[in-house]
Amino acid sequence: MPRNPPSSTPPRRRTPKYAPVTLSEQEGVRYLHFGTEWIQGAMRIRKPDWLELEYAQQMMAWMLFMDQPKRIVQLGLGAAALTKFCRRWHPQSSITAVELNPSVIDVCHSMFKLPQEDELLSIIQGDAMDFVDDRANHRKVDILQIDLYDATARGPVLESLEFYRSCAACLSRGGIATINLFGDHPSYQRNVPAICEAFDAAICLPEVHQGNVVVIAFKNAPKVNFADLYARAAVINDITKLPARSWVDGIKSAVTEGSPIDR
Repeated sequence: MPRNPPSSTPPRRRTPKYAPVTLSEQEGVRYLHFGTEWIQGAMRIRKPDWLELEYAQQMMAWMLFMDQPKRIVQLGLGAAALTKFCRRWHPQSSITAVELNPSVIDVCHSMFKLPQEDELLSIIQGDAMDFVDDRANHRKVDILQIDLYDATARGPVLESLEFYRSCAACLSRGGIATINLFGDHPSYQRNVPAICEAFDAAICLPEVHQGNVVVIAFKNAPKVNFADLYARAAVINDITKLPARSWVDGIKSAVTEGSPIDR
């Protein structure tokens, strides 16, 4: 019996199955969940632009190294906390958020005060891997914030060396990525070596009480003057109230322990 000739049409990608988007509130804080108890994002209702979660604050540690990024990209919208914070404190930056689940985008608009799109804010409903693989985005991003988790919120959805190489390819010459990992999960031991191989230098900040570890990854390793970093941290704290000095303490500790970052 003759075999059917191979089809010239590429196979269709499977339609993703999304976990249900659920909410909870406690002591003035609204939380985003994907049908489990794991927290995917948070907003203090009376301070909607504040970064409630400590790891989200650490995701802004790139501010120690860059004042005015032209383009900021967020992979994984969560409760839109990072997107809103960047919008407030970097109003001249072009900000893009990439989120696979359309329901997350809808609930961020309706329940987490995410502004509507305009000339500087773009919300893309799509796959983060497709975004970083698109050559049109390569060398165009100054800041890349990566926070990609599924309903169990334990290991990143995208964590391959190929993914991180594509992320690095998106960065401009002085570009920086911040990446949310879980220090007490097996995925941590896979992700850190992949990040270190894909980027020129990377530093793991100290684990926060939720178990998150934020990695700062550089397209090109910076030369660090700690006096300058502490001075910048003081300015960041004065303006935004973020605990930036603790970030410098973490960087200094990591460098002392043999981080690949240049001094």
